[in-house]
Amino acid sequence: MVTGDASFIKKINRSIIISKIIEHGQISRADLAKITGLNKATISVQAAELLAEELIIETQAEHKNLGRRPIMLSINKHAGFALGIDLDKNNITFTLSDISGTPLDTHSIVMETSDYDLILKLLAEQIAIYKEKCSHARYGLIGVVIGIHGIVNNDETIYFVPYHQWHNKDLKTDLHNETGINIFVENNANLCSFAEIVYKHYQSENLLSVSLYSGIGLGIMVKSKLLKGCDGYAGEIGHMIIVPDGLPCRCGNLGCWEQYASESSFVSQLTESHHKTDVTYEDIQHWLMEKDPITCKLMEQYIKYLSVGLNNIINLYNPEILVINSELLRMYPNALAEIKVLLTSTVGHYRKLLISDFGKRACSLGACALAIKNFLDVSELSLAFDETNTEVK
Repeated sequence: MVTGDASFIKKINRSIIISKIIEHGQISRADLAKITGLNKATISVQAAELLAEELIIETQAEHKNLGRRPIMLSINKHAGFALGIDLDKNNITFTLSDISGTPLDTHSIVMETSDYDLILKLLAEQIAIYKEKCSHARYGLIGVVIGIHGIVNNDETIYFVPYHQWHNKDLKTDLHNETGINIFVENNANLCSFAEIVYKHYQSENLLSVSLYSGIGLGIMVKSKLLKGCDGYAGEIGHMIIVPDGLPCRCGNLGCWEQYASESSFVSQLTESHHKTDVTYEDIQHWLMEKDPITCKLMEQYIKYLSVGLNNIINLYNPEILVINSELLRMYPNALAEIKVLLTSTVGHYRKLLISDFGKRACSLGACALAIKNFLDVSELSLAFDETNTEVK
């Protein structure tokens, strides 16, 4: 039983009510009372406060029965906006969502530097633009969450980013000082797994998300919470050694999994084999469709190395859902079938193996969702994924 003073209990009730309103989209006070187990007086008081704060709105439900139409409560999706940022090796992707989690605007910027101060300035400039763009809303820009393709401490400072060779950077504080906005910093794989839970699989108690882009990261969700380890470093699965004395890795070891099964490693092999620079996903898709022998051979090898790592993950965590986040596998029709053939251990067990529907959008979407969760101060969040809107209203 949860105990505490009146203000603490009120805060818990508020969190539950907001979560259920968002989950159901529209819900009456009576149904809220049934679902939450809270009495009608508590629901009425909390609803009145949320209406006064403009976090929720009232509408009348459409129905054909005689009698008074029930008053429905829903989140005021234009009360504020969240900004999710994916800071990758060569690109920065910005996604703006409303407070209901609907993405409204996405754009990417190519980075031509790894210089921390220059990237800090670029981020601050873009955040300032979004801050002004959202200034008409009651709460404006409610928060910014940045996904880092590297190691992030539990205090949200950056311990190490291999591709930029950043060590011990306090991007959170530096950006807050520049913009005055609440900034949160998180590992990109963690944000990808959070996107899967919040937008797709919120009923899952145990979900893993493996991201296969510039490196390989593992996001671990257990009972709707990220499993991050003692210092925040859990999930650096790309540096699991699968080939002793193998290819050198930026981490300092030899034979790390991401040297064989990340998308960047696959593209590097294609670049060398096809004697073509700037290989694109369109090139890869064309070669796969044409059954180019070199590409098909490399893909076969790639699937083999990928399956080795996935087998290890399955044995370690026994996941309910294992999501693979990869643009490459999304364009390869036989990917799941070929991977499953190689996962034949009688010891390893999982319930579902999926390729993410989000692809490279997962990190920035998860970042938006985390900004919303932090702003609303809720313990659980389930959002509907809707891409019909493309601009801030």
